[in-house]
Amino acid sequence: MEAREGGLLNQKMKIVGLTGAIGSGKSSILKVFSKKGIPVYNADINAKRLMHENIALKKEIIAVFGADIYQDNELDRERLAKLVFDDKSKLERLNALIHPAVRDDFTLFLSNQNAPYVIKEAAILFETGGNEQCDAVVLVTAPESVRIARVMERDHTDSSSVKKRVAHQWSDEDKIPMADYVINNIDWDETLKKIDEIHKDLLHKH
Repeated sequence: MEAREGGLLNQKMKIVGLTGAIGSGKSSILKVFSKKGIPVYNADINAKRLMHENIALKKEIIAVFGADIYQDNELDRERLAKLVFDDKSKLERLNALIHPAVRDDFTLFLSNQNAPYVIKEAAILFETGGNEQCDAVVLVTAPESVRIARVMERDHTDSSSVKKRVAHQWSDEDKIPMADYVINNIDWDETLKKIDEIHKDLLHKH
């Protein structure tokens, strides 16, 4: 597996992107890779952290969405989600603020690792062109009805709210041809077998 043109890696350690639509089960799969000793970076979790810790980013978010988007120094996530998922232009503006901060944070994370490869999990990896900075991409898929049911249970929300979020992501059909590995995450035992296969292949190609 050669490093892709424009990738961050012209060095030994490979960057493996892990992506998939909301409710596909990326976080559970990320934990399995972590238990195998692979350093993992969850872009969503770190983005949430940066929106609190990164002063420059906070100021930019306030400039776009207003000072009341933070209540008692806590980001009003519910209000922000409603604003961005009801207005595509606002979602694009938010992503344009967050992605550079996450990219810099990931570069710092990468500099502290020593492993055959690291995994960067990002829900909209292809949509933002983040796959170009990866040496390989693992795509996690599941039928939309299964994904929606999972998110409704996880977030205690309704199907229409989930579908609004789904609408901002590319379909699996669009992403599959661009992925190096695909995990169809329906049966967990089969998923674990597939993770083992991918892990061994990545180690073999190291």
